[in-house]
Amino acid sequence: MQTAAGIKAQPSSAELRRIVIAIVIGNGFVAYDFTVYSFSAVIIGKLFFPSDNPAASLLLSLATFGAGFVMRPLGALMIGHIADSRGRKAGLTVSLTLMTLGTWLIACLPGYGSIGPAAAVLMVLARLMQGLAAGGEIGPVSASLMESAGYRQRCFMVSWRGASQGAAAFAAALVGASTTALLSPAAMHEWGWRVPFVLGGLIGPVGWYLRRRMPAAAPRRRVRLSPRRIFVEHPRALVCGILMMAAPSVSIYVTVFYMPAYLVRTLHRPPAISLLTACLSGLVILVVTPLIARAADRLASRKTLQYASLWASLAVAWLVFRALTQGAGDLAALIIISAYVALAVNNAGASSVLMMEAFPAQRRAAGLSVIYSFGVVLFGGFSPFLVTWLINRTGDPMVPAWYLMGATVLTLIGLKAFPEQVAPVACVDGCVVHPPA
Repeated sequence: MQTAAGIKAQPSSAELRRIVIAIVIGNGFVAYDFTVYSFSAVIIGKLFFPSDNPAASLLLSLATFGAGFVMRPLGALMIGHIADSRGRKAGLTVSLTLMTLGTWLIACLPGYGSIGPAAAVLMVLARLMQGLAAGGEIGPVSASLMESAGYRQRCFMVSWRGASQGAAAFAAALVGASTTALLSPAAMHEWGWRVPFVLGGLIGPVGWYLRRRMPAAAPRRRVRLSPRRIFVEHPRALVCGILMMAAPSVSIYVTVFYMPAYLVRTLHRPPAISLLTACLSGLVILVVTPLIARAADRLASRKTLQYASLWASLAVAWLVFRALTQGAGDLAALIIISAYVALAVNNAGASSVLMMEAFPAQRRAAGLSVIYSFGVVLFGGFSPFLVTWLINRTGDPMVPAWYLMGATVLTLIGLKAFPEQVAPVACVDGCVVHPPA
């Protein structure tokens, strides 16, 4: 909405609700399509990457899962350019289209037994398409949410992007757990594993409709972004921000998406119970993330609650996996994992706002896209692969704990060095927001 003077007014309450709903559902759909692969990794490994060694099949399947992350930086730049030159809705529509095409390719792809090595090649291609799509989501979505609210609501608004990823994890795990519980192992291997992907492909038109009807959170401006200038002008924010991505990326991809495979293969838990942990973890992220962000908005520093959760998760990570590996019952395991997720994966709002506030208004989406994409590629995407490989090499089921602790230390270092914005922050439309003292 534009005022008579050409200054963009704050969206009304109804418009804010529509923005949040469109972001949560649209981004949740993209996140669901990208991550549902991990819940079928064991079966996909057998069907598309056959090997005499089951561990080798799983490793190849997880490597393909990680391959999608390699394309995220390219997707961030490519779709970010479309969003800047043609409007953010146009860029987000492209990402949704690519994600839907990649998901349908996986859903309909014949296995290795039918078309040979071409099956593996096409599976990798589908994951690369999904990676492009996922890479184009984060920056424009987060900037739109942040710029649609006042200073005291920024963390809360941006937290809904993280909450939508929790909702996606919950939906993906729920579908996976339901098909596993209702279908026989033979049916799962034959066709049941495709059901989550078919459901994901069907939501593309719904997401497209919501994105088209979403109110514009900021005026469309034609801006030419130079990736080289971003690296040259903001090296400290980029490097520290990428380090800050270590703990959240590793936490969500190890404790949520890799956990079902870990519980089944390493700890020999029932498949249905293992997927239920992912359901609960996604639900916890959906509920806890906005609550923590609401509290973060009331504090003078964006770093305060991040420090608290990082130190707490570092202190209990070893204890969590010690309890899991020492025979904690299924119910106890569900409670332990959910509690750890609530502690370790809750700062999407405060961390994203802290990062975006370090960049000029015209660089926020690009800056966050670069940080998020490179951070997830370096620390998150290949975490399941690396943890599985290390467990196979060492025979130590405690590897995930050490991996999480190392990532948390890196994030604490990045957070400490990250330049926090304390000066007045310029809005996209030229207004000035003064942070509270």
